Amino acid sequence: MERSEKREFVESLATIFAETSFVLVARNSGMTVADVSELRRKMRAAGASYKVAKNRLATRALEGTRFQGISPLLKGPTALAWSVDPVAVAKTAVEFAKTNDKFVVLGGALGTQTLNADGVKALAELPSLETLRAQLLGLIQTPATRIAGVLQAPGGQVARVLAAYAKKDAA
Repeated sequence: MERSEKREFVESLATIFAETSFVLVARNSGMTVADVSELRRKMRAAGASYKVAKNRLATRALEGTRFQGISPLLKGPTALAWSVDPVAVAKTAVEFAKTNDKFVVLGGALGTQTLNADGVKALAELPSLETLRAQLLGLIQTPATRIAGVLQAPGGQVARVLAAYAKKDAA
């Protein structure tokens, strides 16, 4: 890479770090091209990005960002993954690491909070953003459903009482 290319790469990574909420660092030593392609496909499906970057350039891109805490993790063959939805990246990486022993999650950063490998695994166990939204919507709709049921109940009870009187009079 020439200096201008390196400078552009550092600037593009710095822009990405400014826009994202979570960055994951993983060791990818000995992975085949097929493995990396499969991981990238899974990351894209989860709405995440995966990139192998030179550690020195990535460290320069991290300077001045809220993710500076992951700089010590950038030693040896490493890769970065990021997304706006932190759970999606963590879940994808942890699931892939279970099936491929050459891919090891080293840690990550959620905003200014630096996470070790166990922290990333705990983050991966959380429900996704879509699941949380669905659960919240369900919680919001439940009281309205109950209120409607309560409001309809007295009318139904009055109708049953009148029907019982009608049957009594007919008999």
